[in-house]
Amino acid sequence: MSDPLPLMLVGIGAGLLAGLFGVGGGIMFVPALVFFAGLTQLEAEATSLLAVVPVAAVGAWRQHTYGNLRLRPGLLVGVLAIGGSLAGVVIANAVPERGLEYGFAALLVFTAYQLIREEDEEDTDDGDDDR
Repeated sequence: MSDPLPLMLVGIGAGLLAGLFGVGGGIMFVPALVFFAGLTQLEAEATSLLAVVPVAAVGAWRQHTYGNLRLRPGLLVGVLAIGGSLAGVVIANAVPERGLEYGFAALLVFTAYQLIREEDEEDTDDGDDDR
């Protein structure tokens, strides 16, 4: 990595998205680490896991100061996700690099589809509750 500026901008952007929407870390970090830092898909995914820790911690702390954090559901989901994360790491290290790239691309396409679908449903809802 010769120029850290692109990664610095991605870090700021991902932090903004994480604070604004509760998402963005991995979706932005992984491609940025591949394209700007020259990491492999597997290295980028592993590095992204570390990068989201401070983002999530600071975002959760700030939301807590506004009274928005619900500790019990957050801890329940987080603790249960540990097992999934352990399994995911094993799988990620067992499949070919190209499989990870296709899998990540499929996740991005699915996420985009879900966002578009939800927006279309909101546009067709005229607010009438005649049911």
